[in-house]
Amino acid sequence: MEIIISKSLDVPIYEQIRTQIEDMIVKETLKPHERLPGMRTLAKDLKVSVITTKRAYDDLEREGYIYTLPGKGSFVNDVNKKPKKEKIIDKDIEEEVKSLINKAKKEELGLNELLTFIYKEWKDEGN
Repeated sequence: MEIIISKSLDVPIYEQIRTQIEDMIVKETLKPHERLPGMRTLAKDLKVSVITTKRAYDDLEREGYIYTLPGKGSFVNDVNKKPKKEKIIDKDIEEEVKSLINKAKKEELGLNELLTFIYKEWKDEGN
């Protein structure tokens, strides 16, 4: 499982981890009931605190993306059985994001700048 962390972003590290794992689950890169790395292992691999990975896993579990079995670990929940209407909305969002990325590249806006802008806008909208 490849997760990329940027300490230069205004996005908290636990949120970067949570978002990337969620994306892997939704895109089915991680399959239902697949075991995730342990929190300590992931923290060591990413060179972050165990508290950071625990926060990401706790958020993912609260949102229904993963489940934990005591003594066994954390596993991907079967969340990809969404109604077709939601999948269409996801496709529309995907197209808009691609368009935004192309515009940002034309304006020579860096990835960190774009992600910081999106994060600030998201927070400004009360999310």
